[in-house]
Amino acid sequence: MLYDHQGNRKYLTSAERRAFFKAARKAEPEVETFCLTLAYTGARISEVLALTPRRFDFSVKGITIESLKKRKCGVFRTIPVPESLLSRLDEVHGIGVVQADARSDERIWRWCRTTAWTRVKEVMRVAGVSGPCGVPKGLRHGFGAECAAEARIPLNIVQRWLGHSRIETTAIYVNVVGREERNLARRVWP
Repeated sequence: MLYDHQGNRKYLTSAERRAFFKAARKAEPEVETFCLTLAYTGARISEVLALTPRRFDFSVKGITIESLKKRKCGVFRTIPVPESLLSRLDEVHGIGVVQADARSDERIWRWCRTTAWTRVKEVMRVAGVSGPCGVPKGLRHGFGAECAAEARIPLNIVQRWLGHSRIETTAIYVNVVGREERNLARRVWP
């Protein structure tokens, strides 16, 4: 559901996502990299918290995430991310060096879910995003909406990136009001 029971939007718009990225880049480095990873992958907060250095693939420029909502372990998906994110993760966390080390199975962010949630909320506050969309799940919904409605990425790709089992779950993201729909609506405005 992209709206709560009062009709409030639960996803970030493109402008809110840009504000979030800007605010994240001003946060302390560990918070910055966590928030950017969350926003660029559309992953669940627990999935990003579970990441280890081995999950960052510099050769394909992607992050491999274990889908934690599946009924079984070991279901992975790789999401392409900007090189700038991988570079920043390497700079802050030494991913490239640690990958060859025994520590590569240790989580990058050793926070609990509550700490991670609080840190994302603080970046949301700085970005001026509040209400039902101003939570970590709002980033996931915003990523899905941006992919499906704005960038018009095929639903089967968005489904894979988000780790959905059913395409019907992913299809909710085509129902957001995007640029194309606004352009169509302009045709009937006086």
